Amino acid sequence: MTAHVLVSACLLGERVRYDGGHKRDEILVGKLAGRVQLIPVCPEVESGLPIPREPMRLAGDPASPCLIAVKSGTDRTEPVMRWTLARLRELESRELCGYVCKRNSPCCSGKERIAVLGDPSAGALSGTGLFTKAFMEHFPEVPVEDEGRMRDISLMDMFLEKVFALRRQRDERS
Repeated sequence: MTAHVLVSACLLGERVRYDGGHKRDEILVGKLAGRVQLIPVCPEVESGLPIPREPMRLAGDPASPCLIAVKSGTDRTEPVMRWTLARLRELESRELCGYVCKRNSPCCSGKERIAVLGDPSAGALSGTGLFTKAFMEHFPEVPVEDEGRMRDISLMDMFLEKVFALRRQRDERS
């Protein structure tokens, strides 16, 4: 069976970023395409936010941050989290074997932590993107990696080994 890997849509070249752009990663796509089935995800757009849109940041408690629009201060947490919970339930049937997320994204960052602005006296704290955090809690066995770390060929190879090991393990159980 094919290994399914969730990938932040902007890394696949989809124009879903806040400014209408993308962050296509040719090395990542080249290494993964043909070896796994890539499934794009963009929490901001899929939860109903427009393109272009106001940039957002994480703020508040790093354990449970809010997604805040930078200029207007609008809290976008609720619609993104409502969509996230529904999307994670949908993804259960896909038997995902990996997830490559976009670093420095308030929704998608993972291992390369993103700043969470909290109490001004505390300074910037480290957190995980809203979607990625929920994903890792919902699918604890699925390997997750930031695209920035995947530029290290040994980290990319280790990620792929974990992806294919999980696929083999699932195939053996069926």
